[in-house]
Amino acid sequence: MARTPPAAALRGAVVRYPGRPPIGPVDLDIAAGEIVAVVGASGAGKSTLLRLLAGLEQPSDGAVIRTSGPGRTGFVFQAPTLLGWADAQANVALPLELAGAPRAGARARAAGALTAVGLGDRLTARPRQLSGGMAMRASLARALVTDPDLLLLDEPFAALDSVTRRRLIEDLHRLWVARALRPAVVFVTHDVEEAVYLAGRALVLDAATGRVTADLASPGSLPRPEGWRADIGYRAAVETLAQALAAAMPAAGAIA
Repeated sequence: MARTPPAAALRGAVVRYPGRPPIGPVDLDIAAGEIVAVVGASGAGKSTLLRLLAGLEQPSDGAVIRTSGPGRTGFVFQAPTLLGWADAQANVALPLELAGAPRAGARARAAGALTAVGLGDRLTARPRQLSGGMAMRASLARALVTDPDLLLLDEPFAALDSVTRRRLIEDLHRLWVARALRPAVVFVTHDVEEAVYLAGRALVLDAATGRVTADLASPGSLPRPEGWRADIGYRAAVETLAQALAAAMPAAGAIA
């Protein structure tokens, strides 16, 4: 039986920046429809990994394999990056319009995407009229409106309070499950509890080299059942990931 190609992959990828050791080499496969969390120290190369997968940066050595076609990768950044002069519907419709979709059809799809993330009553709101959680929902809707094969998220919930973060994680699971063809999701976070809860597996990047030092499966199925954060298997997986992350951090006294 032919092996299903990955949604994205890195093959011996190395990135060199002036004034610091190279990141990599990194070998990584992201299967179609899976959710993967990436954790590591600041500067370990988590955001670089996402940019490589998105095609926003090219490796100095090695290769990036991406099976999704043009416009089929969604990216959610740490900040919502919404256009201040445009309302929520126009912001979400923008990638469709830039791809040549008729404005009416793009706006209709944007309205549907905003409704799916709970903002159906905020179509005409400007970014300044949205709370932090609402703005991040709008950013997520903009990433999903193109029906991506690959969804990349770079610490999108880091600036939000814990209650809002939990709600958005549940929303992300709900939106992922609702898709007939579930996108592969790569989610960067510093939070080991968030990583285990959100993803089917978590990757740990070495602080010095950016290489993958651990690839740990999360127990249970996605989405999570109610009350799963109190499950003994979840707590054990969080502790295992925390230990793997600690082992990949800079040694005491080293410069981060």
